[in-house]
Amino acid sequence: METLHQLIIADGAQMSAIEDRCIDLVVTSPPYPMIEMWDDLFCRADAQIGPAFERSDTDQAFERMHGQLDKVWLEVRRVVKPGAIVCINIGDATRTVGGRFRLFANHARVISAFMALGFDQLPTIIWRKTTNAPNKFMGSGMLPPCAYVTLEHEYVLIFRLGANRSFETEEQKQSRRESAYFWEERNIWFSDVWLNLIGTSQRLHDGAARDRSAAYPFELPYRLINMFSIKGDTVLDPFLGTGTTMLAAMCAGRHCLGYEIEPEMQSVILEKVAGLPEIAEETIERRLKAHADFAKERGRQENEIKNHNLFYEVPVITRQEAVLRLERVRQLQFIGNDRFRVIYERGADAVETPAAPPAQGHDRPRGCPVSKGRQLKLF
Repeated sequence: METLHQLIIADGAQMSAIEDRCIDLVVTSPPYPMIEMWDDLFCRADAQIGPAFERSDTDQAFERMHGQLDKVWLEVRRVVKPGAIVCINIGDATRTVGGRFRLFANHARVISAFMALGFDQLPTIIWRKTTNAPNKFMGSGMLPPCAYVTLEHEYVLIFRLGANRSFETEEQKQSRRESAYFWEERNIWFSDVWLNLIGTSQRLHDGAARDRSAAYPFELPYRLINMFSIKGDTVLDPFLGTGTTMLAAMCAGRHCLGYEIEPEMQSVILEKVAGLPEIAEETIERRLKAHADFAKERGRQENEIKNHNLFYEVPVITRQEAVLRLERVRQLQFIGNDRFRVIYERGADAVETPAAPPAQGHDRPRGCPVSKGRQLKLF
């Protein structure tokens, strides 16, 4: 098994390298409008945003910032397949401009944009972030009425384009079966509140790359990719940033395309990708150990678990977990400084399943990884 990945240093509002209806899943976290660290990026994109701040016209600044994101969402609408899922991590903003403190509901504005594009909204995940701030209050402290609730959460907005995706070929069905997650993982992952996600440690170079260190933790895109795609799917991140989505796709056995507008981020992404083998192995061992601990405790509390996974010889709750397989990374290949191939090994403990016949007459369009038997072409 192999996956292909490509970094494109360009504006995600112009994803001309990707054909229509090519992407199976989008996982991204855009710059948050009205968060001060992103002002320069938005002001460079729209010369009217700076003067709006000077006039304390926060409504216009907010709308113009989202207007820049809207251009990317329009491209996302073009490139995703029918039935594709789009996951967007976004936080609201609080800010004082012209002496007035207020909330700017970024998540609501993004929902409006996707509804206008014809997407269906699915249940939202609240990501409750851990904070080490000693003083969690904002405003007047202990004196009413001018104290404010502290924002300690972000949103993972989830949309689908059209009806549920269908799996027609035996190859697709087998890949879906092998892409299953453990029963106890589902109970955590599909909760509408996520807690205790560990942040990624960023070792960034000086300059613009250091200023853009607000990456979400690896576990966030890794969960979403496993939840809403199958092995061999193509994941898109139009705001790749430090490359966390691409790294998660590599670990999960999915192809990935990532757009990043800042050239300074390329060295950061390359550094992160280089650590794939260790991170992938740690991720698999962590999941298998967590499941083993769960199965052991479950066995103590109840009768023997009757179902078993064929590859790891461990008990599982449901028959759907019987051929769940976690792909171990055997080799990472750099093809220049913007394309990568990941080769996986099945492992000596795995029971091979019969090879499914290749699908006929459904080549992927230009701009996506193409699989024909065992040969993988670059984008």
